[in-house]
Amino acid sequence: MKQAIKAAEAAELIPDGSTLLIGGFMGVGSPHRLIDAIVARGINDLTIVANDTAMPGRGIGKLVTAGCLTRVVASHIGLNPETQQKMISGEIDVELVPQGTLVERIRAAGVGLGGILTPTGLGTLVEEGKQIVTVSGRDFLLEEPIHGDFALIAAHQADYVGNLEYSLTAHNFNPIMALAGKTVIAEPQTIVPIGVISPDSVKTPGILVDHLLERQPDGS
Repeated sequence: MKQAIKAAEAAELIPDGSTLLIGGFMGVGSPHRLIDAIVARGINDLTIVANDTAMPGRGIGKLVTAGCLTRVVASHIGLNPETQQKMISGEIDVELVPQGTLVERIRAAGVGLGGILTPTGLGTLVEEGKQIVTVSGRDFLLEEPIHGDFALIAAHQADYVGNLEYSLTAHNFNPIMALAGKTVIAEPQTIVPIGVISPDSVKTPGILVDHLLERQPDGS
């Protein structure tokens, strides 16, 4: 059994300078209460690994606005002008990674691989400084794994041992990120008794989850 904790308690676990893997796609499937708690605590010098930085005032965009970030590794930042402005000014270092490469680098970290081979990025700026590996006469870029000090993920439901079920497109990066974080903090919408979640619906087993956020008093 896992003891559910408050969002503020979870934020207390995260020191300045941490690397956070944060699930979500434009804020859908992101752990919004955790993000709010990080902003409220004023954690700084964070590296965020995510698909995107959402929009100003939404999801990871709140971390951008609050000045919590010094580095972002993402597949795009196109809908957040604040991220773009801070990148141009040098306030945030942004590494843009093709979406498929990004998720595979995170997965590689989670399953213990030394990296992945991909043709994506050959002959572009992405190639600079990276090793090229030739396999059967074809060139690939060697992309290294991406690990996180913490994986902050959102789920539809959790049970009392931390098994997680996701809902539709809110699934996105969350299960992969749960593999690659040293400490995994999950923010479920509801927490249900063991057996309520069908085994076929469990996408993240409880053994991977270190902490569950308790539900808010209104159940949200």
